[in-house]
Amino acid sequence: MKRISYLIILSFIMLSAFSLKVAAQEEETEETGDIVLKAVPQNKNALFKDYEEVKYKLQIRNNTNEFQKGTISYLITTDEGKKIALSSFPLSIKGKADKELIIKVPPRSTGFYRINFMVNLPDYDDTVRRVFGVNPEQITSQLYKPADFDAFWKQSREQLAKVVPSYRVLERKDLSTDEKKVYAVEMHSYGNLVIRGWLVIPRDGKNFPVHYRVPGYVVTLKPNMDNDDFIAFDLNVRGNGNSQDIINIGTDNYSVVNIENKDKYIYRGVYMDCLRGLDFLYSHPNLGIDTSKIFVEGGSQGGSLALITAALDKRVKLLTIQVPLYADIHDNYSISESYERQVFPFKVFRKYQSQHAGFTWDKFYSTWDYYDPQNFAQMVKCPVLMGIGLLDQFCPPRCSMALYNHISSTNKEFVCVPNSTHEVNFNYFMFQNLWLREKFRIP
Repeated sequence: MKRISYLIILSFIMLSAFSLKVAAQEEETEETGDIVLKAVPQNKNALFKDYEEVKYKLQIRNNTNEFQKGTISYLITTDEGKKIALSSFPLSIKGKADKELIIKVPPRSTGFYRINFMVNLPDYDDTVRRVFGVNPEQITSQLYKPADFDAFWKQSREQLAKVVPSYRVLERKDLSTDEKKVYAVEMHSYGNLVIRGWLVIPRDGKNFPVHYRVPGYVVTLKPNMDNDDFIAFDLNVRGNGNSQDIINIGTDNYSVVNIENKDKYIYRGVYMDCLRGLDFLYSHPNLGIDTSKIFVEGGSQGGSLALITAALDKRVKLLTIQVPLYADIHDNYSISESYERQVFPFKVFRKYQSQHAGFTWDKFYSTWDYYDPQNFAQMVKCPVLMGIGLLDQFCPPRCSMALYNHISSTNKEFVCVPNSTHEVNFNYFMFQNLWLREKFRIP
């Protein structure tokens, strides 16, 4: 226990040092542009309570030699684009000077809000876009869960169980090192389709916990050589990485393969691929796998796949997810309607809908309600860590938090990165490492 505590303290020191280094680098970086505008929330994670005034510190720099006179404005909208506040005030600043202003916004009700700060001068305009949240752990969303949802996935698992896995494990000496062995793994999954992945095992002969990683959208996972304390198992589900020989569809079409048929929709097989990966781990204890310590992780599509894996299979002991794609698909649709330019995933869904006469949004939901990650969330019982970016348009923060709030585990945490889009940052992964070590009691 002393060693664990020491390492936790040391990791926090490293994390603090890294944060200070980043802050120092940001201060040292010379900003370009005639006028530079920074918006810093009073609460570092840009999350507030409904009784709190929402405060931002605006830092304004005039990089010209000229006296500048114009206006500063801010516009607040809901995450569906409804305007709820607009305010402007005069700006005057000397050449080569800095100015700070405090923007105070009255308390807001539960939800996420877009706030745009705009500087307008005779010869210069700029906008800084930010998002803040209010009471994120109280956000709710309707569950559109079909009456036969549980039966549908029970049948799916029964069909998977009938497929003989025919596992193949081949050591790749060309990829192995003095410290680790790398194996190419292969197995038959749902529909008797062959899927593949990578297993990386430290050579020191102990039983190791497992870092089971599932892929983002049409992402290629490769052998993970970075962690000495875990066996790394990276599974490429059908259509990803080295599992593309039978299904090789590409990003524009992958998510709409058989979308008009819930029984044949591509994600039915994908979700089952993730469970087959667990079957593989439990079938190979001779490789030094500690099956009592398996955590599953993923980001974007992988975030949702990881959650669904933990929901459908209690052999997952810990769950870590980042920016989970497709969460709360109904509200995601409404939010995406407000974007100036369509982004994934609804860019793909809307394109398909426009090209297929008779394919209505009701038909879309008649399939997707079986696959929406939030409909699985109540089935997750293990400890959970989630990371989100507030500027994420692929996975709007409201949808991610709605998913999180539906998770029934009593041991869950989330980390908010205010200035990130469809990603988290280094600090998040440092915290995740501490979190995992604490949960698994890894010295």
